[in-house]
Amino acid sequence: MALFGITKNKAIAAAAGGSASAAMIGDYYTYTQGELFNRAMSVPAYSRALGLVSSVIGSMKFEMYNEIWNEQTREMECRYIAPRSWLRRINPATTNNFMLSWTVADLVTFGKAFWYVSSRSNDGYPASFSRLPASMITSTDQTQNIWFSKASNLYFNGAEIPVDDVVQFLSGTEGVVYASQRTINTAIKLDEAVFRNASSAIPSGILQVQPNSESMSATDLQELAATFNEARMTQTIAALSPEVHYQELMTSPDKMMLVQSSEFMQMQISRAVGVPAYLLNLSVGSYAYTNSAEARQDVWTFAAKNVAECISQTLSMNQILPNGTYVKFDISDFVDGDIMPERSDMPRNQPADNVGSNS
Repeated sequence: MALFGITKNKAIAAAAGGSASAAMIGDYYTYTQGELFNRAMSVPAYSRALGLVSSVIGSMKFEMYNEIWNEQTREMECRYIAPRSWLRRINPATTNNFMLSWTVADLVTFGKAFWYVSSRSNDGYPASFSRLPASMITSTDQTQNIWFSKASNLYFNGAEIPVDDVVQFLSGTEGVVYASQRTINTAIKLDEAVFRNASSAIPSGILQVQPNSESMSATDLQELAATFNEARMTQTIAALSPEVHYQELMTSPDKMMLVQSSEFMQMQISRAVGVPAYLLNLSVGSYAYTNSAEARQDVWTFAAKNVAECISQTLSMNQILPNGTYVKFDISDFVDGDIMPERSDMPRNQPADNVGSNS
């Protein structure tokens, strides 16, 4: 049976390692997220923001449905149907939470994500998938940071893989490591500056002999500085002669404007990801949220929804599901139930693709 430009036997052979490139898939010890991802994740604000978005979507379940025409209302209606088995276990080797969380991480970070079809059902449609890190995927016809369409050829770790066996998730926004590269680099430099300040033995101040005063020997100055410093450390009274003046140096992070600069960069990262600043423990002026439900609504509306739509719409395409069949995330446990219809009309029949799998 030919399907999507390949035969089912060819797909099975590729999934079983029938080519050198396919054999590399699943050798997880060779997988890497790449230097750009690692640099971005070294910024606590980005790690926190990405963790919020990925945990939201990673904890959601899929629903499958089709649409029928209602003659009475003259509108298309959504009818829930039993999901294919892979919607409950995308990759038999791991959890959906793991697969979806890392897919979100790739989409937010790089603007694209990839799944490999590791097995197919008897009807030729995918039955399971394996995630391919976006940092390891390249293409000769999509060489820019933003991909404007699906690639016609793909290379995994330098070896070509069958493009018809790869699901290409393309975000509607450019990846953060490209769109906000300067912000991430600046945040890293500020963090390094704070570290240097904390680890360097920089004097907190200096003792200056006043002009036209009697000169003091180096030994006398050292003894005076030690006595003065001991008084400061023990919070006792320190005494200086009129000939000596203490001048404090601007060495603390707050006085060097490192704290303010760091908070500004964290705010910029908040904007880049779309996560509300207050969820990163940043000052937001007069804005205040009233409860956790409102906070969840903000995360969904400003950060997670667009990523979730990219995933669900990609998985609803005809090479993944039969024409007229769609998937979406069940967000009823996360946000207000008014956003999604109730599931009381979902039938309780068995999954549609359990008629024999070639996995």
